Amino acid sequence: MIYALLFWEFLKIGLFAVGGGLAALPFLYNLSDHYNWFNYHELIDMIAVAESTPGPLGINMATYIGFKVAGVGGSLVASLSLILPSIAITTIICTMLKRFRESKQVQWAFYGLRPAVAGLIGAIALSLLQIAIFKENFRFGAAVDIKALLLSLLLLPAVFKLKQHPIVYIALAALVGIIFKF
Repeated sequence: MIYALLFWEFLKIGLFAVGGGLAALPFLYNLSDHYNWFNYHELIDMIAVAESTPGPLGINMATYIGFKVAGVGGSLVASLSLILPSIAITTIICTMLKRFRESKQVQWAFYGLRPAVAGLIGAIALSLLQIAIFKENFRFGAAVDIKALLLSLLLLPAVFKLKQHPIVYIALAALVGIIFKF
């Protein structure tokens, strides 16, 4: 039964999380709310690990959650069900590429999807900021973790101005965390 549930939940994520791994985060928050598989703190840790390891974020998260819930079999089921919609859709699109490429409706659909995906990613970014910066209950008005706030404020302009590879910022943040014992 747990395999069927993992399959169904990650199939939905794979089908509807248009825009890559970060677009899957609202779905993972929803999983956290509906099942006792992981909590928000664990999700933040999973994101940190998944972003720091090779491979797509969504697959890394699905593999970890599947393993946590049902061992090796669960990791296989979650990972495969996450990529199944992409494989099916890509196969269909490749067979009809010319017609899809020239279709105004498809172009309009993607034009409409872009801001929706940006909004979903922005909402998750705000949620991640709340969890990382505020000490209790993940809400504005709660006690602020000054060290985390300063690190965020220092890294934010560097990311936009210096435009280094993301691994540089991840490594730098991990090093700062170790040195200053976050």
